[in-house]
Amino acid sequence: MNFEVFSLGTSGMMPLPGRFLTSVLLRREGDCFLFDAGEGTQVSLKMLNLKWKKIHSVFISHMHADHVTGLPGILMLSSQVDRTEPLYIYGPARLGEYIEESRKILDMYINYEIIFREVSCGVIFENDEYIIRAFPLRHTKPCFAYSFEEKERKGEFFPDRARELNVPVGPLWGKLQKGESVLSSDGKTVKPSDVMGEARKGRKFSYVTDTQYFPEISSFVRDSDILFCEAMFEHSLEAHAREKKHMTSTQAANIARDANVSTLCLQHYSPRYSTSELKIIEEEAKNVFPHTVLTRDRMRFDIPLKE
Repeated sequence: MNFEVFSLGTSGMMPLPGRFLTSVLLRREGDCFLFDAGEGTQVSLKMLNLKWKKIHSVFISHMHADHVTGLPGILMLSSQVDRTEPLYIYGPARLGEYIEESRKILDMYINYEIIFREVSCGVIFENDEYIIRAFPLRHTKPCFAYSFEEKERKGEFFPDRARELNVPVGPLWGKLQKGESVLSSDGKTVKPSDVMGEARKGRKFSYVTDTQYFPEISSFVRDSDILFCEAMFEHSLEAHAREKKHMTSTQAANIARDANVSTLCLQHYSPRYSTSELKIIEEEAKNVFPHTVLTRDRMRFDIPLKE
């Protein structure tokens, strides 16, 4: 069961050569989930051969241009690929207005349903396999972090144990794997825990950008397998970052360390940094949290199942 994350754009404020505006895509079992859609998102999708038609939902953090300017193009392009499923778009209240006005002014031809859902806090989507949550951040406009977390998988079934307990091969094995107790051939009750291992934890992706640092962010992203987090400035510009309601690389690393994150992916860099100067941001973060990646556009991260 695949769980892949693609960095589509890593720049903040303005696109640069080789550095598009912020966007991340999660692909799980063929379904794609897009987080922010800055300018250049379509280009990275095309370069990575990722299919627009497979985008199930879009999650917008906030209504600043460097996070939404790529969205109208994606909406128009999707209508060219014979899309039949609805496209779900989540975000702050004014995002719905932006979508509707863009459709009118640009005279978009849309041949599928767009369902907008305003985000507040907590669970915003849940099914049998995963749960998506939103968390309010502290920026100059209403802004949200997101997490995508798979639910626990059932423990491994051990056929040898079932045979030892005289449970015949067939439907009774299926019932045990579904969590039901059964009677063995000698009349004894056999519980699922007798023949199955412990439940296996699912994978977790978190996305945090455009916010002042505050400790509660760590609680929201706790135990993430991969955390994409803004690192707008270096540590010496912490006062400037606080004034602009952004974070430094060191603060991003503090969040990852305190949250027991497996991998921290830095993103949303200030355009003041050249490609070579981004090493400053990387080194500062790694001094706090060694499992840090200075994310570049079109990087791919594969998150394996936990056994």
